[in-house]
Amino acid sequence: MAKRHTSGQRARASTTGHQHDHGKSRCLGILRQLSAYIDDELAGDICREIRRHLGACPNCEVFVASLRQTVSLCRHSPVPSLSTVDRALMRQKILKAAQIR
Repeated sequence: MAKRHTSGQRARASTTGHQHDHGKSRCLGILRQLSAYIDDELAGDICREIRRHLGACPNCEVFVASLRQTVSLCRHSPVPSLSTVDRALMRQKILKAAQIR
């Protein structure tokens, strides 16, 4: 069965010169590495591979731009102080969430 693209997808593909023809699993693999990529913690060959993917994938390109902006906002925002009770509750919730996985 042929893959159908919306007019928006075709327009994006034509403006970037690339079509998004790789599978979703490829995007997920890239997305798992984005935090380390943004923090310059990856080897050069992996960075080049991610840059190639971003150049060919408008969805991931938009996502990484959004992630960069979010990281920047978080770095420039004051850190709220937590009470001892709030800190203990948060720790319990994190440990409970970790056990579920």
